[in-house]
Amino acid sequence: MAKKVAVIVTDEFEDIELTSPQEAIEEAGHEVVIIGDEANSEVVGKHGAKATVDLSIADAKPEDYDGLLIPGGFSPDHLRGDSEGRYGTFAKYFTKNDVPTFAICHGPQILIDTDDLNGRTLTAVLNVRKDLSNAGAQVVDESVVVDKNIVTSRTPDDLDDFNREIVNQLND
Repeated sequence: MAKKVAVIVTDEFEDIELTSPQEAIEEAGHEVVIIGDEANSEVVGKHGAKATVDLSIADAKPEDYDGLLIPGGFSPDHLRGDSEGRYGTFAKYFTKNDVPTFAICHGPQILIDTDDLNGRTLTAVLNVRKDLSNAGAQVVDESVVVDKNIVTSRTPDDLDDFNREIVNQLND
């Protein structure tokens, strides 16, 4: 059965951390919906990749999705700067309800705002690990970590492992 995966993203995302998982998800027969500040706007990655926002965060309902993807780059930090905290609130639905959640590189920064990391095992890019630890997570240095519904990876070098586990979670 095809599943629908929300992607929360804004400008300065790490290009391949959006495009590679999106391709893997779609090749596995699932749908990707890009969620950002404004529907029909364009977000641009650090290296020039472009994506069109399908739905605004104001109109997005997390219960409509079977998974959440959070690419890295500077996008997660920008999303955390949302004055209403909408992206952290959106992500909290997935962590709280054990819905598959995929975050790579700087992506796990958004998960800090869920307040649901206590006792969870995660990984991320080196300069985010201390923040995850301070949020209660056990942090390890592995290419991919699966802790129940949360799948995390460190860098673009880990995309093969990350994408494999995304597809495994969606196909369960």
